[in-house]
Amino acid sequence: MKFISGFILAAWLAVGGAHAADSKPPVVLVHGFFGFDHATLGGSFRYWGGFNDIAQHIKAGTGREVFTAGVGPVSSNWDRAVELYYQIKGGCADYGAGHTAQHAAAGHIQKPAGKCWAADPANNPEQYPLALYPQWDAAHPIHLVGHSQGGQTIRTLVQLMQQGSVGNNGAGNNNGRGWVTSATSIATPHNGTTLRDILIGWLPDASTLAGLAVQATGAGGSGGSGFKFRLEQYNMKASAAESFDDFFERTRGHSFWDLKNHDSAQWELSPDGASELNRWVKTSPHVYYFSFSARATESLSLFGKEFQYPRPDMFLFLQGMAGEWVVPSFGHRGMGSFQQTAAGRVPTDQRWFVNDGVVNTISMAGPEGSTIQALSGQPLKGVWNHIGTMQGMDHFDVIGWDAKPSASLKMYDTLMAILSRLD
Repeated sequence: MKFISGFILAAWLAVGGAHAADSKPPVVLVHGFFGFDHATLGGSFRYWGGFNDIAQHIKAGTGREVFTAGVGPVSSNWDRAVELYYQIKGGCADYGAGHTAQHAAAGHIQKPAGKCWAADPANNPEQYPLALYPQWDAAHPIHLVGHSQGGQTIRTLVQLMQQGSVGNNGAGNNNGRGWVTSATSIATPHNGTTLRDILIGWLPDASTLAGLAVQATGAGGSGGSGFKFRLEQYNMKASAAESFDDFFERTRGHSFWDLKNHDSAQWELSPDGASELNRWVKTSPHVYYFSFSARATESLSLFGKEFQYPRPDMFLFLQGMAGEWVVPSFGHRGMGSFQQTAAGRVPTDQRWFVNDGVVNTISMAGPEGSTIQALSGQPLKGVWNHIGTMQGMDHFDVIGWDAKPSASLKMYDTLMAILSRLD
């Protein structure tokens, strides 16, 4: 059956004429948690490709334009989606009156000063960063590709456009129909990852430590060439007139870093937070959805019980959390054996043991409650067309961080072949 499905898919990809390069919708790549854009680190090490360049590889192979977005690395998917919209289209970020009021107690600002992108380079007196694709509309659609949390973010953007909650309702006209041709997720925790709860149990102050990093580096805004937290909406950008001591005092103990704050990535990456997100972020009947999964663990049976352990070639930094136990720790279970059975929580059982070092493989095909099907021929709109599981590839292999990224590049080649049939 798998052979037949693969044959049908290959035949479908082979049929159809080529498209002129200038008629191809561009691809926008959206990073995940703690991610960054091409300009960060001077471009010497890229989120999409490591020391290689996936964006350039796609452009060279397809002739289409490819953009790499940079959104809040620790922000909620609502905030990231809003930033993504304005970064593509141009304008100043407006997080919405309702959303801002809901999180006002944590200090959310609806329209933070200076968080803007210029749609017209000839009319840019403030010297804002240029928008990626200002002509974006139903006549000039795009393909969205998100890795890890980026997959949640692009789903959220489609939802916000449908309900008219972004772009001063501009994208809400006709429910944003036609603006996004496809949305592809790669190793995305659609239903959360147990790593969040494991990490909090092992290091309860992890979120607070991230806040201290913002204070120590002054990287709470979007400027500079180094890593950027992009938290202007929580007033964590240091002003030019502000001393280090004043900034440190003003942001000390900021409620954004509180684990009770649900307007943050740390919440929506948990199974409970992802379940909450999935209740309102739905699958659009007007968009093609695709997904790739990844697996970098192997089964091992001990005393009649089967757990997961990291493959030897898994990224070394990930191996400590991926197996039966957190290494180093005293009795903290890792992703390969962690289960959640508490009342009122999203239950996770042995099906969640398989993982890529960061995300449970079971969570990657698509969000709970949506229709998920293996892609074996013509893809369908409004369902998650699961392209396949990348066996032996961890969470960073799929974005080309390994020394030999040929496997990941083939994955993007496959995706581009599929997308070319939709243009």
